[in-house]
Amino acid sequence: MVFYKSEGQQPLAYTQTKSSAKGEARVSIPQFLVHSPKDNVGVVVVEDLKAGTDMLGVITETDTTVRVKARQDIPIGHKVALKDLKAGDTVIKYGEDIGKMVGVAATGEHVHVHNHKTKRW
Repeated sequence: MVFYKSEGQQPLAYTQTKSSAKGEARVSIPQFLVHSPKDNVGVVVVEDLKAGTDMLGVITETDTTVRVKARQDIPIGHKVALKDLKAGDTVIKYGEDIGKMVGVAATGEHVHVHNHKTKRW
């Protein structure tokens, strides 16, 4: 599977390696997406992401990749901390302020309603 930005464009990101056994090409798909290089969280895009996974992420604005080790199981659609976040820190997603931390999350940990709240209420 290869991710595309939109129909007809080049692949968003993938790595290709040769399998020494059969000479087959293998493609690694990202486990999380980051919209902007300013973001301090990414969104998990695979099911059953387990703690200990060396995750491949894609920064969509720059078509670059980043790696983070998952420190907790994180459900699909939930956020992962890209840096250590403490209570009071602003959470940046899409290059925008989406709320504040009310708990802590180390790099690779789950960010969701248990440690992150919107600033609207």
